[in-house]
Amino acid sequence: MSEVSIKVKALEGVTIPEYKTAGAAGADVCAFVDSPVELKPGDRALIGTGLFFAIPDGYEIQVRPRSGLAAKNGVTVLNTPGTIDSDYRGELKVILVNLGKEAFTVNKGDRIAQIVAAPVTRAQFCAVETLDQTERGSGGFGSTGK
Repeated sequence: MSEVSIKVKALEGVTIPEYKTAGAAGADVCAFVDSPVELKPGDRALIGTGLFFAIPDGYEIQVRPRSGLAAKNGVTVLNTPGTIDSDYRGELKVILVNLGKEAFTVNKGDRIAQIVAAPVTRAQFCAVETLDQTERGSGGFGSTGK
């Protein structure tokens, strides 16, 4: 397992992301809200975390759902995985959506998402007139029969 050092600025009272087990790929982030936020079924909200990052060039932070929150409550993260670019210095905010059948309340300190640090590969896009042919060709969703 490789490691990268990422600087984190946390507002007063905010917990720095932490891994809950030795083998965890994602570190939990918590809600930092002034008052509880109710998400009715179908609602979405942008939830602050009180966290700001200085991510090294060549890396990103991916924001992902917490499986327990999704399985138990139907609450997940939109725009998944979300990307925090290395040149962004604003607050990490998480777009939560309630896909469940019951209202869900987000309270200050609730674990709402997990973040994964990942290396970034930049592509060099080259314009061409034609592309090589493949067996699949231009077949889209479901075209492989699986």
